[in-house]
Amino acid sequence: MRLARVLRRALKGGAGHGEGGRWPPFPVAHGRFDQKNEVFKRGHWDPEIIPHSERFHELVYRDRPGYTKLEYSLQAASWNMEDAFGYEEATGSPLALYSWTPQEGQPQHCASTGPPVREAPERMSRVIKKAARLYGADLVGITRVHDSWVYSHSYSKFSGTHSPLELPEGCDTAVVMAFAMDFDALHTSPTAVAGAGTGVGYSRMAFTANLLATFIRGLGYKAVPCGNDTALSIPLAMSAGLGEMSRMGLLITEKYGPRVRLCKVFTNLPLATDSYHPFGATEFCLVCKTCARHCPSQAITDGGMTTEGPDLSSHHGPMKWYVDGVRCYAYWARNRMDCSVCIRVCPFNKEEGRLHDAVRAAVRWMPALDPLIVRGDRALGYERALRVRDYWEDPSRPVCSDADLTSEETETPKAAPKSAASF
Repeated sequence: MRLARVLRRALKGGAGHGEGGRWPPFPVAHGRFDQKNEVFKRGHWDPEIIPHSERFHELVYRDRPGYTKLEYSLQAASWNMEDAFGYEEATGSPLALYSWTPQEGQPQHCASTGPPVREAPERMSRVIKKAARLYGADLVGITRVHDSWVYSHSYSKFSGTHSPLELPEGCDTAVVMAFAMDFDALHTSPTAVAGAGTGVGYSRMAFTANLLATFIRGLGYKAVPCGNDTALSIPLAMSAGLGEMSRMGLLITEKYGPRVRLCKVFTNLPLATDSYHPFGATEFCLVCKTCARHCPSQAITDGGMTTEGPDLSSHHGPMKWYVDGVRCYAYWARNRMDCSVCIRVCPFNKEEGRLHDAVRAAVRWMPALDPLIVRGDRALGYERALRVRDYWEDPSRPVCSDADLTSEETETPKAAPKSAASF
């Protein structure tokens, strides 16, 4: 397959940056992305996207499982740590969990008392990973930071401020963390229960990134905690050895598939870095196309990789699959809830078990079996969704069809006040 050969050459060849072309180990863009052009930020200034944003944030309860006040309250609470304290952007407020400014207290006293902790980078990497897992991360990797992965500008949805962005001097290493979302909750997507699974992931991100950055500052070094802001999480996570790119535009990890959320902490602490660790996921995506078949908005392509995305929300340049963010967000607006259907149906989204572990091994070592694995996954019904009422009542997890969850035409909306919160 010609595309597979192109992919393998791309993954082996890097982009000609760094150590003799060996790093980064995959193609990168030649320029930096402006955060203002990210599709959710465009919802605050772009006339094309503002109507989608307004409809998405309008709270309308519905007489159907997954969209009642019960599920919306579950979803809203799950985001509370992120919404109330995260402030997912570069901020000088020490009260924000993602603040670049250290907060006064015991950690700052540690930092100012005595010299910085100096250990071998290999040992400090083990220490940092141990701490990250203690604070709540499920996966941790460390990487150097390529300039093209850092946003050229930051954009504040609160003030509309649009300003050039640079990391603090010397913070050229990133500790990248992944947080697994609840398997059952995500299997109800695109309902508010799945939205709650996503929200918990974001709240955990803010909590853990803050603690890890505070720990590093206490050791006597700079640390910048970040969620989806400041830099591109997926290439950072790939370079840190956490996973591979996918057709759906998300990171696929070996253990959790795409069912993860990502955050990072930039630092000048000397650390040993990890390496890119492909395990067959991207090549599997060449033949799978399950996410494209099930995408309610048809935002995921079933075609080949390209170097150009559909609009200004795409970071053009690398050879990959580009998702149409505007189509995706338009569906979120119609559904009045975020969507994780692509994550739900991905064959890599499995719980641990001997059979699933054996299939993962086959994907890694016997890619010729990929088409058979896709057909088997479909035949066994893994693409089907979990009923919301069974999420609440029955742990045996009966399944239902996508049509049971996504048909809005049969709903009877119940009036509710508009929400001022940003989900």
